[in-house]
Amino acid sequence: MLARLGVALFFMVGAAGAEAPETTVAVDLSRTRPPISPYVYGQFIEHLGRCIYGGLWAEMLEDRKLFYPVDGQAPPWSLFQPGRSSWEGEAHAYELLVRSPWLVIGDRDGVTMDRQRPYVGEQTPVVRLSGGDKPGGLVQERLGLVEGRRYVGRIVLGGAPSVAPVRVSLVWGGGASDRQTVTIDKVGEEYAKLPLAFTAAGTTDNGRLEIAGYGQGSFRIGAVSLMPEDNLYGWRSDTVARLKELAAPVYRWPGGNFVSGYDWKDGIGERDRRPPRKNPAWKGVEPNDVGLDEFMALCREIGAEPYVAVNTGLGGPEGAAEEVEYANGSAESRMGRRRAENGHPRPYAVKWWGIGNEMYGQWQLGHMPLAQYVEKHQRVVEAMRAVDPSIRPVAVGSVGEWSHEMLGRAASYMSLISEHIYWQNKPDVPAHVEQVTAGIRRIADAHRGYRKELASLRGKDVRIALDEWNYWYGPYEYGELGTRYFLQDALGIAAGLHELFRNSDLFFMANYAQTVNVIGAIKTTKTQAELEPTALVLQLYRQRFGVTPLEVTGDYRPLDLAAALSDDARALTVAVVNPTDGGRRLRLAVAGRPLAGDGRRWVIAGPGRWAHNRPGAARQVDVQASAIEGEAEWIDSPALSVVLESLWLR
Repeated sequence: MLARLGVALFFMVGAAGAEAPETTVAVDLSRTRPPISPYVYGQFIEHLGRCIYGGLWAEMLEDRKLFYPVDGQAPPWSLFQPGRSSWEGEAHAYELLVRSPWLVIGDRDGVTMDRQRPYVGEQTPVVRLSGGDKPGGLVQERLGLVEGRRYVGRIVLGGAPSVAPVRVSLVWGGGASDRQTVTIDKVGEEYAKLPLAFTAAGTTDNGRLEIAGYGQGSFRIGAVSLMPEDNLYGWRSDTVARLKELAAPVYRWPGGNFVSGYDWKDGIGERDRRPPRKNPAWKGVEPNDVGLDEFMALCREIGAEPYVAVNTGLGGPEGAAEEVEYANGSAESRMGRRRAENGHPRPYAVKWWGIGNEMYGQWQLGHMPLAQYVEKHQRVVEAMRAVDPSIRPVAVGSVGEWSHEMLGRAASYMSLISEHIYWQNKPDVPAHVEQVTAGIRRIADAHRGYRKELASLRGKDVRIALDEWNYWYGPYEYGELGTRYFLQDALGIAAGLHELFRNSDLFFMANYAQTVNVIGAIKTTKTQAELEPTALVLQLYRQRFGVTPLEVTGDYRPLDLAAALSDDARALTVAVVNPTDGGRRLRLAVAGRPLAGDGRRWVIAGPGRWAHNRPGAARQVDVQASAIEGEAEWIDSPALSVVLESLWLR
């Protein structure tokens, strides 16, 4: 008991003690609900803002395939906003960037764009050297470098042999020795891919990569790449470490609105030859460095199942079927052969497939009337099942006419139906939290009604994939849609999980949207990654909460409670969300089996509703664990906290 009270007092947020209001809550071990699906702890990543590029993917260079013409004009770094760190200002600037981040070394007019014979995409820069001692080339600034860290990459060069030497330098300071250079002594007319390797001898957020020729004539830069050497198949090792801490069982990809304009074939094959495109749904450029094969490597590394969305906006049945064959077909099939040629002979066996995204919305590329879309959904699923009958399609839903019609006419063409829901800020913390449970409950109630009403659902168990859910409010501090999350949001996400547990017969999957930077549970700088308070909730419940939900009764509002048995039924887990400014004491009345005493306790709390975590700084919100010794029937709930206890049963 003292250990538990010590944790509460540690946070100094109104610890529950003798003066705190006391409430009795009853838990009946015989009143169970269907088991909680592990898939409700899922995540979602989209090609948007700095979720993948600049967050998950290790590439350090912007516009490495030179999509934008290099005109020598400086990127709009003046768009920094007061009070922001350099990284946050940079993210904001790139959000609005409509020209090249590459600057010109030497004569600004010495760089032109070759649109007749581009290496990749629509154009390739050509650097014309004036001779003498005056170099010419390109430079990109504002790279994040760490002293002692190794960086590797490559450059694709072609041009007149007389342009040599070409020197590629990584620069971390203003002194003559604050750089390391790779010298390329031979350049040929045909493009060649040349390796780069550096070790930084200084730490900076304003490092540079310089590419300069010192001879005569002209040379072409087809593509450039630079990553920390410790990347994992191209993914940032620090961000991947955070994903492993989350331990989410399933990841939805690649969208989101992005998928409705995405050609998945752009993302396979030799990475430097994949065409850069304007992001079809959001701002910026999609370099197509991350495609299906890279996503599968990430899932394999973090031990998660892939959940792949197909394009039913501007795409159709043929493209979706080919994608299934690429992912799941044998190496002898037409698309499976392409996968094998790309270095992946074994099929991926992707089970979960999202059939489009939010096709009910007029903002969606390829939006069409509901009746027309139902027919398209059916055709797409038929084509995909013809390739692999074992796939589990997830249909686009939206409570109301759209979900009603999809379930009524296409229930046989889906395994799950998707729903999305977001919330904004409320000035009162209890209301901020309660809107989450009310929203999820509204979706559950609607689907219970569909099950009673629709003959198409008789004998079927089409459950819900809440594959986008989160708060969404506040300034974009980490790039496009890069909102920060606070302790009050962690309380709401915990209460949302409780509502999913209370409706475990309906919710099979849930995917927190999104994972990194973009309304994300993880935030990154150039060199660091950190868990948001919302991520700590998802991590704690995934690791510690039980699997068989139990009914909880009592007058405990505005607190939110959930209880469950562990998978071996030897322990009772109880979770309490306290959104109030005062502590509360709860007395557990357990029916069915007595408590044995002893257990474990975890508390998520902080110094106030706006407490948050920032990469590179000490956490304001964290998980504090302690032992429960002896008496276990009282739960002390500090103000503004999530408490989870695991109690042994006799």
